[in-house]
Amino acid sequence: MTHENGWRTLGDMGYLDADGYLYLTDRVAHMIISGGVNIYPQEIENVLMGHPLVADVAVIGVPDEEMGESVKAVVQLVDCVEPSEGVSAQLVEYCRPELATYKCPRTVDFVDELPRDPNGKLYKRLLRDRYWTGHELRVI
Repeated sequence: MTHENGWRTLGDMGYLDADGYLYLTDRVAHMIISGGVNIYPQEIENVLMGHPLVADVAVIGVPDEEMGESVKAVVQLVDCVEPSEGVSAQLVEYCRPELATYKCPRTVDFVDELPRDPNGKLYKRLLRDRYWTGHELRVI
């Protein structure tokens, strides 16, 4: 996208504070739209990364018949922790004091490893594709 002054952007979103510091918050392509509300996954990922059982996490929007998208956390647990419904519930509850209810993950899936390139960049598209295959309407 090109700004009227000739600047280019890759879809990064952010804000300037009162002192003029720029804070990047997420990318437009990663935004989840649930029931008409914009949800920024980075905020949720930052909270979940603070949980001692989480080694890595990605938050994505997945198909939801009623809301368009719902919030899903895809989590890589630390070594020696087995995925379970109890761990899933614990992670969702961990988010509740920090996030609005609509931002808390509705579901949690566990993976052995998140898809990253050799430089560590997360391939969220690959995660989203797993859940959106076979759906006609895709909210981006």
